[in-house]
Amino acid sequence: MKKQVRKLVLVLTFVTTAFGFAQETVVTDNRGELKLGVKAGVNFSNVYDEQGQDFVASGKTGFAAGGFLAIPFGKLLGFQPEVMYSQKGFKATGSFLGAGYNYTRTTSFLDIPLLLQIKPIPMLTFVAGPQFSYLLETKNSFNGSTTSTQEDGINSDNYKKNIYGFVVGADVNIDHLVLSGRAGWDINQSDVDGNTTSPRYKNQVIQLTLGFTF
Repeated sequence: MKKQVRKLVLVLTFVTTAFGFAQETVVTDNRGELKLGVKAGVNFSNVYDEQGQDFVASGKTGFAAGGFLAIPFGKLLGFQPEVMYSQKGFKATGSFLGAGYNYTRTTSFLDIPLLLQIKPIPMLTFVAGPQFSYLLETKNSFNGSTTSTQEDGINSDNYKKNIYGFVVGADVNIDHLVLSGRAGWDINQSDVDGNTTSPRYKNQVIQLTLGFTF
């Protein structure tokens, strides 16, 4: 719970800072216009809801990029589907089959959030909605006192390909520029059958991006 609160505070701090900057800029009211955009930025990811595993996870940084379509339902509401390439993961230390391990997991996802827009003023948009994630690739980087048995066990984990989650965030709109902050959490666990010996967890991520609309 504390991790999730810290992530929401980070998003709110980012949005507040960007909003303060935007207030000093003349912004055109284009809330009722259809917009196509691209964006790129950084993910700060970690895991939560670890179950039945002796491991300690810490966060890692990854890349995020993609596009979005803002569909207005008038000036106050809208619908914003996005398609994002998103790197997530964690760093972990703990024990596996009675021996210590130390490794970094990087997971690459195709994220598709389906977001409701709430647009109280021209320069600020709040978003929230479900997210579908498809696992593209998993890489484990080992160091320290790992053995081939440990590495084989972790690498052969039964990874779940299709994962559902939830996203909240906000956009600061400065004409064609969009500064975005997102907080996202998986609903599903990472493994398929729940019986694997490597860590079972759910992803959580803070995403900060800069975008441009057409």
